[in-house]
Amino acid sequence: MMTKVIKIDKDNPEIELIDYAAEVIKKGGLVAFPTETVYGIGANSFDEEAVKRIFIAKGRPQDNPLILHIALMDQVYELAAEFPEKAKKLAHRFWPGPLTVVLKKSDKVPYVNTAGMNTVAIRMPSNPIAHLLIKRAGVPISAPSANVSGKPSPTDASHVIEDLYGKVDVIIDGGKCDVGLESTVVDLTEEVPVILRPGAVTLEMLKEVLGEVKLDPSLLTRPDENIKPKSPGMKYKHYSPKAEVYIVKGPLDKVVKKIQQLAKNQLKNGKKVGIMATVQTSTQYKEGEIIVVGDRDKPETIAKNLFETLREFDRRGVEVVFAESFNYDDIGLAIMNRLEKAAGYKEIKAEGELT
Repeated sequence: MMTKVIKIDKDNPEIELIDYAAEVIKKGGLVAFPTETVYGIGANSFDEEAVKRIFIAKGRPQDNPLILHIALMDQVYELAAEFPEKAKKLAHRFWPGPLTVVLKKSDKVPYVNTAGMNTVAIRMPSNPIAHLLIKRAGVPISAPSANVSGKPSPTDASHVIEDLYGKVDVIIDGGKCDVGLESTVVDLTEEVPVILRPGAVTLEMLKEVLGEVKLDPSLLTRPDENIKPKSPGMKYKHYSPKAEVYIVKGPLDKVVKKIQQLAKNQLKNGKKVGIMATVQTSTQYKEGEIIVVGDRDKPETIAKNLFETLREFDRRGVEVVFAESFNYDDIGLAIMNRLEKAAGYKEIKAEGELT
């Protein structure tokens, strides 16, 4: 397949280029496009054959549901059997933006989008390119992240080109994504709302609007292979570079010392070692491929750079990565959720051994 790469200015989107991509969607094609979270690979949600092509292009398991992206609030009524009050409150507060709600699906939504379940995940992105593309296509767009399944999600068009060139019809280059982590997913089909995937819309923010909100118990534990996921990111290994990733946990000063020791040992064994450091610690490391993921005082910078950093270790041919851990509050929960999955839940205690 010939892939056309189109560069579009996010701040001033050229409508004729958007319309070109929208026509591809209408005709059953696949378009990779930027959102504020990560890049997505999109198809017309109502075109079953087009949606099936997403799974083939990504190598994505069929039981992993997709998020359906909309541009207008009225489109919810097309996709969901009901639009409950709690969902409306969240939509009015956080849409357009990095929040996905899981509702009971309407009969109009093909089951290929929902992994055969009677629930549907819906989001309204705020990125101007994504928003315009959905609007001009005139249909909801089903879109998981635009990467090969299992690899770190793409936050720049270069990542999409690396993974999916020749597998999609169009790649829109709209620059770097602002958030860098996938949307928060909240299940509103139960009496108490449940976060299925953490993101930039945090537990604390959701509680401000809804009161009681729970975290799905699977968020920071190894996923159960028998789970039927209501949300992307719940079951399978995700976000993983080629390197083995280990998270080192404990007080920061002890974490730094432990990483120094671990890196030294691996280098002696002839391994190429990467260290995921922060602004606060980077100068303390002297050996290995050191990449600053962000600033601990500005955790949103860590979120924005996390996937790019994992991909950069691959580009440098790193075999083993040691990553500092982060606090689990606010957006730190989302950062650690992704990092745990990237590491396959391999952790080292700063004063202990491998677990």
